[in-house]
Parts: sequence; structure tokens; C-alpha cells
Amino acid sequence: MTASRVPEGVPAEAGPDDVREHRLHPVTPLRRAWAPIAVLLGWAVHDMDQAQRQLAHLTATTLAIGLAVLVPAAALYGFLTWWFTHFAVTDTELRIRTGLLFRRTAHIRLDRLQAVDVTQPLLARFAGVAKLKLDVVGTDKKDELAYLGEKQARDLRAELLARAAGFAPDSAREVGEAPAQQILHTPPRTLAVGLLLTGTPWAMLAAAVVVPTFLWFATHNVWTVIAVGVPLVGGAFTNSAGRFIKEYDWTVGESPDGLRIDHGLLDRVHETVPPGRVQTVRIVEPLLWRRRGWVRVELHVAGSANSVLVPVAPREHAEDVIARILPGVAVPKPADFAPSPRRGHWCVPLWWRAYGVAVTETVFAAREGLLQRRLSLVPHAKVQSVRLTQGPWERYWRVADLRLDTGANKTVTARLRDVQEAAELLRAQADRSRTGRRDARPDRWMSTAP
Repeated sequence: MTASRVPEGVPAEAGPDDVREHRLHPVTPLRRAWAPIAVLLGWAVHDMDQAQRQLAHLTATTLAIGLAVLVPAAALYGFLTWWFTHFAVTDTELRIRTGLLFRRTAHIRLDRLQAVDVTQPLLARFAGVAKLKLDVVGTDKKDELAYLGEKQARDLRAELLARAAGFAPDSAREVGEAPAQQILHTPPRTLAVGLLLTGTPWAMLAAAVVVPTFLWFATHNVWTVIAVGVPLVGGAFTNSAGRFIKEYDWTVGESPDGLRIDHGLLDRVHETVPPGRVQTVRIVEPLLWRRRGWVRVELHVAGSANSVLVPVAPREHAEDVIARILPGVAVPKPADFAPSPRRGHWCVPLWWRAYGVAVTETVFAAREGLLQRRLSLVPHAKVQSVRLTQGPWERYWRVADLRLDTGANKTVTARLRDVQEAAELLRAQADRSRTGRRDARPDRWMSTAP
């Protein structure tokens, strides 16, 4: 079912421009009815002492009356917010109207779409519904349609991508979802071993045990221990089991509309890395992964929250995926990097050995990190500006940093270069960026489609 059809049991209305509007799935009120209850829970957590005193004075009758008022009010709120939420797809935009007391209309231009992702939280999977999240150029926050029927969400996603690619409105509904070919899969065992060989979860776990224990012997105050211990335990969980749950069954597929990424143990996420929008790719190699030849690939996409391309994989497989997302780009070999001058150790002792720079016909590469190696790749066409920075101490030792700014509001830095070399790199990179933008492929969905 596409957005141009009316879901069964949900009436359609004519919008202000005679565009047929649709409501979300009928289970949506159940999700939104929790908002008033969440407000009360937030107040109780914020002021626990006051909440305990108030609950102590409540009788069973008062509590029953409160629940008899709160539950219907929450249900009414959920129903009304669902009733006053509509969406419609026009020839040029996706229009979302929301608001019970204060009306808000979001006009999302189809030619500004960066990515359209389908996500399914655990309970939504049981109910057969899904969220549709939209990344738009120039916005930090994703607009979303929650919830739609699972098939309706996928069909609407396919229609939006087809229209963003330039297909006519009538034919866009018939294009359907572009086929995808799997090019990489991370087995759960490999992911689990990779996380265990990463230092961050163990450091957070040690802090979660040592710090609360020390505070207990120092203060004997249980609330102080809880206030410090809970965030530390939460951080340890997020960096270990939380990452495993999120990155479980990680699959990367190639399709005409970009790279498809599917992952998640409890909440299934179906993301798309749009073609031509990748600004920076970073290869991360923790110390204990090197013997196995594993790497992690992260990326920065203009206007998108996608940040992980490959959670853990052998280097050759990861480089194959990078070649798909950055056509024509080859990852420089270690021998291709020019190290920093030896006098750089007066500015950054020991760690200066890890710094290096390599420039190819397609990318600027900067290397850093001694224990956890990080290699950043910036296509020449994505460099927005180039800067040379130098502090007083660096000026004394005749070294400087070269900074490349990209369209994702990120900066890649080549640390501790010889001053003369940095000036030459600055001039050459400015020329390469102009040439790269002139010869770059268009940032277009389904550019190979007829």
C-alpha cells in the first residue's frame, strides 16, 4: 500500500490543496497515550522525596479516583493527537500536519531528502507497524511518521525515493523498492568477540565497580552511590551489551538508491546511506583487533545521523564496502603515508609517531592514534575549506596542522606537518577540491535508473 491509497479502516480527507491526506496506523494512539503518564513519572524521578511524601498521604480511594481520571485522559490525549495528525505526498513534497492546540505543518521537499529509514521497535514488530524516519538537507532532527503499517511504510519509502530520483508521480508508485544485493554480513559471534576485545566496555565496567565502592566507604550515603553508580553502569551497558543489541545481525546491501544497512536484535532498523552524500570515511583499528585483521568503519553523511558503516569486519571486506560507497577510491597502504618530522615529538610526545598523511587522485588521507589507529578518508570533492593552524610552540618547532572542513560539519586534521610541506599541501588541496567538485558525480537517487 502506498501513500496515495487509503489504509483500510482509516478515512482520508481532502487537504487545503485538494491533496488526499491520510492518518497514521490506528495503534498510534496507544503510543502517544503514554505522554501524560511520562510527565508524572518524570516529576516523580526529579523530586523523589516530594513524590514519596505525596504518595504516603494518598488513600486507596484517592488513588483509585486519580487513576480513573488519568487513564481516560491519557487515552483521550492519544486519540486526539492521532486524529489531528495527517500526511500527504504531493508532486514536490511530503506534507505532515500535526498539533492539537498549536498546529504545525512540515513541508519536506522531495529533492532535499537525504535518506528514508524504516525502524521497528520491539513492540512495533509484534503489532506489525513501523516508523518512517526522514533525513533532510539542512536539518539536524529527523522528521518521522510513527506508526504506519509495515508494508505501507516500505511502499511509502519506495515511492518517496523514486520521486526524489526524479520519477514522475504516476510512475513513482509503480517503481517499488529497489532490489538490494548483500555484500557484507557481521556474524553475532564476531561482533561479540570484537566488543570483548575493545577497551572501553572494560574501563566503564571497572569504573562502575570501583567508584561506587569508594564513595560508599567515603560517604556511607546510599543516594550518592546510586547517583554516581547508575550512570556508570548505564555507560558500561551501552558500550557492551547495548552495542551488541543495536549492531546485531549487521547486514550491508548494495542497491540503486545507496547502501542498505539492516541491523538490530530488539529494534530492527533499515537504514540507507545515500549516494554522493558521504563526506568522510574513518577506519578504526583497536589494538587488540590488529592480530585478527579486523577494523570498524565509520562515516559522516551530510544531513544524516548515520555514523556506522561496518561494526567489525576483516580489513579486505571493509575496504570492499568503502569502494562501493566511494567509487574509484582505494585505501592508501601504510607505505604510502608520509610521517611527521621527528621534531614533532616536542609538541606531542610519543603519539607523534602515529601521525601521517597520504594524498591520492581521489582522496586526502590522515592517520592518527597509537593504541587505537584511526584513518580518515576525505574525497577531494567533499572538502569545503582548507586551513593551516599553528600555535606558538608549534611555530617554534616549525610544524603546523592542516585542517580540512567537510559538508557534514566535521574536520579532518593532518597533525604536525613541516611548515613548508603544510603550505604546499594547502595550495595543492585547494586545487584538487575545485577539480574534484567539477568532475564529481551528481548527488542523485537511483542515478542508474532509466
